[in-house]
Amino acid sequence: MPPTGARPFWDYPRSPAATRNLVDAARDRGFGPDACLEGTGITEADLTAPDAVITGVQELRVVRNLLALTKDPAGLGIEVGTRYQLASAGILGFALLSSPTMGEALSVGLRFSQLSSTFHHFTLKVGETDSTFDLDDNDVPTDVRQFLLERDLMAIAGIVPILFGGAMPAGARIMLRTGPQTPLRLLAELLTVEFDSPRNALVFPTALLAEPLPTADPHTAALCVRQCEELLELRRARSGVAGEVRNQLLRLPGHVPTMGQVAASLHIGERTLHRRLAREGTSYRALLDEVRETLARELLRNGLSVREVSDRLGYSEPAAFTHAYTRWRGMPPSAR
Repeated sequence: MPPTGARPFWDYPRSPAATRNLVDAARDRGFGPDACLEGTGITEADLTAPDAVITGVQELRVVRNLLALTKDPAGLGIEVGTRYQLASAGILGFALLSSPTMGEALSVGLRFSQLSSTFHHFTLKVGETDSTFDLDDNDVPTDVRQFLLERDLMAIAGIVPILFGGAMPAGARIMLRTGPQTPLRLLAELLTVEFDSPRNALVFPTALLAEPLPTADPHTAALCVRQCEELLELRRARSGVAGEVRNQLLRLPGHVPTMGQVAASLHIGERTLHRRLAREGTSYRALLDEVRETLARELLRNGLSVREVSDRLGYSEPAAFTHAYTRWRGMPPSAR
C-alpha cells in the first residue's frame, strides 16, 4: 500500500468504459445505476458522455458498491472481465491492434497504461527463453484485490487472442499466487495456469515478442501513438484542480454553481482557484463550457428537446442554449 497520505498510482483520470461494465453487471442482478454509483458523484449520463473521465477513486467506489450490493459472489470479477472489449480502450486499443509486433504492442500498453482502467502496476521482464508480464497488486486495497485481479486477468486473456488473430499463442500461460480453489481456476479453460506461484503474471515464449501481428499497420500505429500521447497529456492536465472542478460541474444538472461556490467547496478562495486554473491552462468558464457541451450532445442524442436540455444545463432560456451550442458546434442543435 502507498504511504499514508500519498496518492495511489492508479488514481488517474480514466475512461468510464470499465465502470459501465460494473453498472451493467449490477443491472443484470436487479440493481439500478443509482445504487451502483452512490457516493461517487458520477451520473448515468457521465458513463456514455464522449469526453467524460472519472478518477480511479471513483471507479473503486463503484467496485465496492457492486460487491456490497451483490454480497460479493465468487467469480464476479471473472464475469465482469469477460465484458471487457478491446474497443472499449479507445485509441489505445487501436494502437495495440496496429502495432507491428507483440513486443511493440506490449511496449505501447506499458507506456500508456494510464489510458486503461487497470489498478495493477504492469512490468515486462524479458528472459532468454520466457518473458513475463507481471501484474503487481501491492497498491490495490485488500478488500477489492481479488475482484480486480479476476477482472484484469480475464480482460487480458480476452485481448491477447484478438491481437494474434483469434487464438491464444502457443506456450502462453498464467502464473497465480492463489491456489486452484479460487474462481481464477476458470482461466485453465483458456490456457495453462500455474497456481501457488510467487507472482501474478502472463508468461510467454520470448520469441513471441518479434511475432508480427496480423492487423499490423505501422502508419496507423504511429498515428494512434501520437493520439495516445495527446490524450494522456490532456487527461493529466485535467487531474489537478481543473479535474476537481470538472467533476463537480458534471454532478449538477439544473444547477450551475458560481466560481465562488466551487472554490468554497474546495476550501480555497475564488482568486486562488482562478490562479490555479490559469496555471493549468484553463478557466472556470472554459471548464463550464466543456462540461455543458459534453452533456448537451449526450442529452440531445438521448432524445431530449432543446428546452429540456436548456433547463438541465442551467440556461435561463432555450435561446441562450442555442447560441452556446452554435458557438461550440458551428450549427444550432436543431440542425444536428
